[in-house]
Amino acid sequence: MCPDCRHKLVPIDLIPVVSWLMLKGKCRYCHKSISLQYPLIEILAVLLFALSYYYWPFSLHGYGLAAFIAWLIIVIGFVALTVLDARWYWLPDRIVYPLIAIALTYIILISFSTQRFTANITGSLIGIAIIAGLYYLLYKLSKGKWMGLGDAKLGIVIGILVGGPFHSLLVLFLSATTGSIAALPFLITGKLKRNSLLPFGPFLILATIVTVLFGASIIHWYQNLYI
Repeated sequence: MCPDCRHKLVPIDLIPVVSWLMLKGKCRYCHKSISLQYPLIEILAVLLFALSYYYWPFSLHGYGLAAFIAWLIIVIGFVALTVLDARWYWLPDRIVYPLIAIALTYIILISFSTQRFTANITGSLIGIAIIAGLYYLLYKLSKGKWMGLGDAKLGIVIGILVGGPFHSLLVLFLSATTGSIAALPFLITGKLKRNSLLPFGPFLILATIVTVLFGASIIHWYQNLYI
């Protein structure tokens, strides 16, 4: 719907980027300006699709292609969660729970494609235990002050996707590092206080995308530093 007049949009109004350009950035019905954030979010999704295709680490045939399609659906959910968490500190169950089901489908398809059933399923269970388990523990210990329950639920999706101890630790490291780097300028300028809320979902999601697409290469590079 239009964010101003709440008029229900029809398919021709919903073509990513194209509709916004055709309507010159205005609602067809109330003629008020539509924020540039909408086409920018759509462009971000397109770029993530292209990046995923170019750097996809698995086969793009048979089960591998089906897994890739599942991954693209997950990317759409990730983009939505990023926007919701960044603006309203909200990771809604109506998105997270379906993503858990799609992530399970994804890992099953990957297992068929790579013929590594036991390793992949075991890895996903380890990933859930490390990522979701850690964030749930932080949520309980702090009574929601350090970490939200939504982050722990998102950790289930991420644990399934990345699997294994090394990839899970890479997600934790990348999300903590990028979150700290992003927060530092605001802490220095005083716009953020030590007790201020910072949406952590976007950093988790960014770390997950990097780990799924480049995790094996990053871990291999890191191991070679000590061999």
